[in-house]
Amino acid sequence: MRPTEAELEVLQILWEHGPSSVRFVNDKLSIEKNVGYTTTLKIMQIMTDKGLTLRDTSNRSHIYRAAVEESLAKDNLLTRFLNATFQGSASSLVIQLLDHQKTSNQEIEEIKKIIKDYEK
Repeated sequence: MRPTEAELEVLQILWEHGPSSVRFVNDKLSIEKNVGYTTTLKIMQIMTDKGLTLRDTSNRSHIYRAAVEESLAKDNLLTRFLNATFQGSASSLVIQLLDHQKTSNQEIEEIKKIIKDYEK
C-alpha cells in the first residue's frame, strides 16, 4: 500500500469520521485548502481501485470507508520512511525530531513515560 499525500488526507478523514460521502470528505478537505468536488471524487475512485477504500453503491450518494486500518497503514508508512531515511534507526529519527521540533516539557515527560513502559 502506497497512498499519496492526497490519499492520506482522505484516509485521515475516513478514519476520524467513519464511512462518508464524497461531499462530506470534500467539505472537510476544503477547510484547509481549495479542493474541487470532482478532484475529491476522482481521488476516492482511484483509492477504491487501489484497494484503499471500499464503496457502498446501494444508495444514490455513494459512501466510502477506509479499507485499511489506521494503525496498520501508519505502521507501514513509518517503517518505509524509517528505513529509507534513517537506515532503520529509530533513535536517529527521535533525535532528529527532538532537535528540529519545538517539543514541550509535557511532551518530553510523555516520551519518557512511554520509554519506561517499553522497558518493563
